Amino acid sequence: MKKTDLIVSKKLDLLKYILSINLLILIVLFSGGRLVYAQSQDELMKGANKFYQEGNYHLALESYKRIIGQGYESGALFYNLGNAYFKTGQLGHAIYSYEKGLKLEPNDEDLAYNLKIANARTVDKITELPKLFIVSWWEGLVTSLNVTGWSLTVVIVFWILLLSIAVYFLSRRNNLQKFAFMSASIFLALFIFTAVLLFARVNREAVTNYGVLLAPTYTVKLSPDIKSNDAFVIHEGIKFAVEDYVNEWAKIRLIDGKVGWAQKNVFGQI
Repeated sequence: MKKTDLIVSKKLDLLKYILSINLLILIVLFSGGRLVYAQSQDELMKGANKFYQEGNYHLALESYKRIIGQGYESGALFYNLGNAYFKTGQLGHAIYSYEKGLKLEPNDEDLAYNLKIANARTVDKITELPKLFIVSWWEGLVTSLNVTGWSLTVVIVFWILLLSIAVYFLSRRNNLQKFAFMSASIFLALFIFTAVLLFARVNREAVTNYGVLLAPTYTVKLSPDIKSNDAFVIHEGIKFAVEDYVNEWAKIRLIDGKVGWAQKNVFGQI
């Protein structure tokens, strides 16, 4: 090897070494930052839970909201937040928090139970317009999992489908081939069905918005104008569909079909 080639090789090795060290430092710093961030959240959560257990619900609220302000969300966090709001008599905020938690974890029984208790305390008792059984069944099925849950289900079904196809083509035993063929047929149908459910869930998230009234009492207007005629009066905690926006106004629809306009600052969007 020539002397110049040796020098170049050494320089390259040195450069690789420096890059490796820098990469290692970045990884350590990044991991350390995440660890500190996680520890900070964990400490805040423990502190908030301690405040709650001691009956300091307002301090617990501030701690839970600080965690959310850092960008962290979970069903358990919104469950605790809703409980703290409920204890301080802020029914609308409590229901809003439980709804936010159920959006993340649709099958959480504790969230669903506390939401039911909170809804029983609301002033407005509105009867939902009747739906066909098949419509109610489909909506229940679509909302039984969130987008992440349906995505994971589709991936699992897809990999089982691929495995069944691989066994069918690679196996030389007739019985195993027949079983693999039947399995592939079933999981192909399941893959299509779960993919449709995932699409429906994504479309529901993108198209349908819901809100919960946070103000104690609010008069809904017939048009997006404070001087417009009154449409109807609603009270805190009521949930409604949000269909459109015009400046600082939102078009809302109650489950009984009533439609009107409300200012965006009086409700929380789920």
